[in-house]
This record gives sequence, C-alpha cells and structure tokens, in this order.
Amino acid sequence: MSFPFSLALAVSLLSGCRSLVATRAEYQMGDKVPAGPLTYNVVEKVWRSQLGDNFQIRTPETRFLLITVSATNGGTTEVSMPLLELEGPDGKLYRESENGEGVDNWFGLLRTLQPSQTQQGRILFDVPLGSYRLRLSDGDSTTGHFTYVHIPLQIDEEPPPTSPVPGK
Repeated sequence: MSFPFSLALAVSLLSGCRSLVATRAEYQMGDKVPAGPLTYNVVEKVWRSQLGDNFQIRTPETRFLLITVSATNGGTTEVSMPLLELEGPDGKLYRESENGEGVDNWFGLLRTLQPSQTQQGRILFDVPLGSYRLRLSDGDSTTGHFTYVHIPLQIDEEPPPTSPVPGK
C-alpha cells in the first residue's frame, strides 16, 4: 500500500469517527426519546406568568415553563429519573425546580420507575422566554452522554387569573 493512499485512508477513518463523537441526538416534542433505560416523551409545554389561584399565587423570577413528560422504564431493574435541565441557546443550563407548589400533576422529586412502568407528570422551570433544549441523561454519570428534545418558543394564551368572588 502506498503512503499517500494509507494517509488518505487514515484521515477519512478519523474524520468519520470524529463526526460520530460530535453528533448529539436531538428530537422534537412528541418523539419517543431513548436515554439509557428510560424512554421519554415530551407531551406538551406551557408558559405561565404565575401559578396557583385565589390567595395561593406563585410568581416566577422570570417566567414559568411547565413541560409535561412521560417516562417509561425499559430496563430490567428499578430506575430513578433524575431532575432534568434545560439548555438555552447560549449553552446556559437551567435546572428543574424542586418546588412543585401550584403545579397540577407535578412529577415530584422522588421518581422511581419499576421495569415496564410508565409515569407522566409536569416538570417546572423558571426561565426567560426563549427556545430551549431539554437535556436528558443516559443515566451513566461517567459518560456524560445527553440526548436533547427541542422546546420551541411559542407563547400560549394564559387563562384569566381566578380571584375570590366578592361577598362569599
């Protein structure tokens, strides 16, 4: 084998490997997203300027983003679903809120799924308006591999705030 041919072969093989490593899987809302033993489905997202009603109003630092997620454990052992993160266009990460006050069907903090179990709930973020990517871990903290779900910016019409009826 000639040296130029060998060099060209080596360069093409290395560039092929590099592209495999640099590729990050990105999915759209509604797609089934495999991430380790869990398969996620981002069902919907809703922006809110406040949560709760009547005298239990909760306001965000910036804006609330509620994301409805379904997770299925496809493994053979019990799996804990971690708190999730959003990645902004600038690469900044926003961690899911640990406070679900005022969130209907909140997923909760302790999220353990048995084999073949599916659970659905809402997760909460307090973030500026914008497009994001929901970052899903493969569950192996040593690899640092992530899968992403694109969360586009689309402003939802907010329901009118509820207030107590005077005289009652």
